[in-house]
Amino acid sequence: MDSATEAPQRTGLDLVRASFAAGGSPRGIGKTMRFKGTSADVGKVVLEGFPDEDFYNPLGTVHGGYAATMLDAAMGLATHTAIPLDCGYSTIDLNVTYLKAMRADSAPVTAEGRAIHVGRRLVACEAQLKDRNGKLCARATATFMVIARADSA
Repeated sequence: MDSATEAPQRTGLDLVRASFAAGGSPRGIGKTMRFKGTSADVGKVVLEGFPDEDFYNPLGTVHGGYAATMLDAAMGLATHTAIPLDCGYSTIDLNVTYLKAMRADSAPVTAEGRAIHVGRRLVACEAQLKDRNGKLCARATATFMVIARADSA
């Protein structure tokens, strides 16, 4: 097959969009934590979550780990859309600031993750988590390490 007739190679953005269109993965953290992707562009992803009483802490609010996981996922997927297809990524650091408690009636909540710097080895991201009324509940920053996959060599 010559280059003129080869199918274009899929990108990380293509893979993320395909996963969102299929309703997400049948297994994994999104299913466990009840969130799904709603939109993706290069360097930007939006997730929608449905926390309920199953995610409450002893104080009767949604556990902060729910927000941290959703923010990390939004930023990780934003990273995925912006790096070469033959690379993976891993969270190096995650900093979450909690601003407003969530309860079951906060749902659906949305997390928007954005890549603010994409380098060959590091990607810096930021994200916001808002409740159903658009009120900011938490924000985060993270750094991701870009990893060349062994099977691409």
